[in-house]
Amino acid sequence: MFTTRPELRGTFGMVSSTHWLASQTGMAILERGGNAFDAAVAAGFVLQVVEPHLNGPGGDLPIILWDARRAKVDVICGQGPGPKSATIAYFQELGLDDIPGTGLLPACVPGAFGAWLLLLSEHGTMRLRDVLEYAIEYATGGYPMVPAIAQAIAQVAPIFRSEWLESARIYLTNGVPEPGTTFRNPDLGRTYQRILEQAEGAETERERQIEAARRAFYEGFVAEAIDAACRVPAIDSSGERHAGLLTASDLAGWRARHEPSTQFTYQGATVHKTAPWGQGPVFLQQLALLQGIDLKAMGFLSADHIHTVIESAKLAFADREGWYGDPDFADVPMAALLDHDYASQRRRLIGDRASLELRPGSVSGQQPVLPRLAHHPSINRDRTHSVGDPTLLANPLGDTCHVAVIDRAGNMVAATPSGGWLQSSPAIPGLGFPLGTRAQMFNLDEGHPNALQGGKRPRTTLSPNLVTRGGEPWLAFGTPGGDQQDQWSFNFFLAHAVFGLNLQEAIDAPMFHSTHFPSSFYPHESDPGRLVAENRLELETVLHLRDRGHDLVLEGPWSLGRICVAGKDPKTGQLMAAANPRGMQGYAVGR
Repeated sequence: MFTTRPELRGTFGMVSSTHWLASQTGMAILERGGNAFDAAVAAGFVLQVVEPHLNGPGGDLPIILWDARRAKVDVICGQGPGPKSATIAYFQELGLDDIPGTGLLPACVPGAFGAWLLLLSEHGTMRLRDVLEYAIEYATGGYPMVPAIAQAIAQVAPIFRSEWLESARIYLTNGVPEPGTTFRNPDLGRTYQRILEQAEGAETERERQIEAARRAFYEGFVAEAIDAACRVPAIDSSGERHAGLLTASDLAGWRARHEPSTQFTYQGATVHKTAPWGQGPVFLQQLALLQGIDLKAMGFLSADHIHTVIESAKLAFADREGWYGDPDFADVPMAALLDHDYASQRRRLIGDRASLELRPGSVSGQQPVLPRLAHHPSINRDRTHSVGDPTLLANPLGDTCHVAVIDRAGNMVAATPSGGWLQSSPAIPGLGFPLGTRAQMFNLDEGHPNALQGGKRPRTTLSPNLVTRGGEPWLAFGTPGGDQQDQWSFNFFLAHAVFGLNLQEAIDAPMFHSTHFPSSFYPHESDPGRLVAENRLELETVLHLRDRGHDLVLEGPWSLGRICVAGKDPKTGQLMAAANPRGMQGYAVGR
C-alpha cells in the first residue's frame, strides 16, 4: 500500500507531533540524554509558541503516560475547572441560554502549564531551563508562520482591531502576517523568561525550581495579570461584552494531579483513557460494542465496516451526552457503561440502516439525562457573532495539538494540549497569550452530569490514548479534532490492531466520522444521521452507505484526521512512529 511517508523504525527514541519544530525539539532533548517526559514537555512548550491558533499557556492538557520505573500507566489531569463563582443562575441572569464559545466568560483555570510542570517534576530528569529554552528561542527569535495561523488571524482581524486591542498589538502590528514569514511573540517569550528567572532566583534544586515556576504562574505575576484582564468586559459570541469570572484565587487553589486511567481490554490490548471528565471513555464503549463483531471479516473500509463503526459511535456518544461529567461532582456509572451485558444489550440496537435517533442507555435502573440542546438539533443557526471560535472558522487544520514520545528505556507518553486559541479570547496584556474557552462545554441544565458548577471540570473533548499489551507499553497516540478525536483515533486503532495496517498506512487510509450527536462546542450543532468521509472511498461503498440511510457528505481526499503515534513493536522490540500528512505540518522523527 502506498503511504505518504515511511513508518519510522529504530531503537533509540521516537517523537511524533502536529508540528515539525516541536517534533525535532523533542528529539533534540532525547539526544541530549533526556527521557520521553522531558522531550514531551519541551515539545509541548514549543507547540504553545508555533501553533498559537491551536493551543497556548492559557489552555488545558490531558496526559497519559507509562513510566518504566514504575511499570504502570498514569493520567495527569491538566483540565482546569470553571471559576468558583460560576453558576447557572448567573448565566441566566445575563439572559444566556448557553455559555459563549469566545471571550472571557468561558475561561477556566489554565491547566496546561501546571500539567507540563508536573510531568517534568515527577517523571522527567532535566531542569526547567533545559526544556523551556526552545520555546523562548522561538517566541523571541521567531518561527515560520504556517498558513493556518495567518488564516485564523485574517478571519478575526476585524474584531481584533475594534475590540481585542491587545491581540491586535501582537498579531496585526504590520497587518495580517503572510504565511511563511518569520513571526515573533516577544511578550510570550518574556513571560516564559520571567517565570524561569524567578524560579532560578528562588531555588537551586531541580524539583524546587519547577515548583517555584508553578507558583510564578498560578500565584504570582501571571495570575495577577489574568485576574486584572478578566475584570475588563470583552465582546464574545453572544454579541455582548462580558467580564470574566476567573480570579487569581481560582488559579492559586488549583493543581494538576495524577489519576488512574479508565481502561478496557479488546483482543488482548488494553486501551487507557482519562476518566469521564473527558470524552475518552467513548473510545472504550465503542470497543465494548464491537467486542462481539468480526470486523475483519467485513473487509477494511467496506460499507459493512464503516456502517458498523458509525452506528456504534452514535450509541457511545449518546451515552456521553447522557452520563459523562466530572466524577468529582457527578456519579458517572463508568463500570456499568463498560459492562459486557450492557454492551451486548446496546449492540442489538445496531441495525442494517442508519439510526437518526440519539439513544443513550439506561444503567442499573437509572435513566440518562440528555441536555436541553440535544433535544433540538440546531442547524443553520446565525453565526454572525461567532467572533473567532475555532470550531466555526473555515480552518482545515483543527483546533488542538498532539505529541507522542517513546524512549529507549520504554517510557511512553501521549499528550493532547489545546485551548487558549489566539482567535477565541483577547490576549492578556503583557503576557502574550489569551485564556481558554473550555467552559463552553458545560451545559446550563440543573441536574445534568455536565451542568455548570463552580470548581468543576467541563467535559473536555481532549483525548490522548495509551495502549498496553501483555503488561507492556505498545502505542501512544492522539489527534486534534474536537468531537472527532475519539472517532479518528478509533478508526486508526482498528486499522492497525484489527486490519493489520502498519502505523503510517493506518494514518493515511481514508478517514470518516459522524456528526450525528451535539457538538461539544458552542453553538452545539448536530446533524442527525450525518456521516462525513474523505472522497477516496470506493464508489460502491459510497452508494451502499447512502442506500442504508446515511446522510453521507464527502470531503476532500486528505481532509480528515491528524493522528500522531509512537510505539513499540511487541514482536521485534523496535520503536515505531508515524505522523499525519494532512495539513502539511505534522511530523515524526526518530532513530
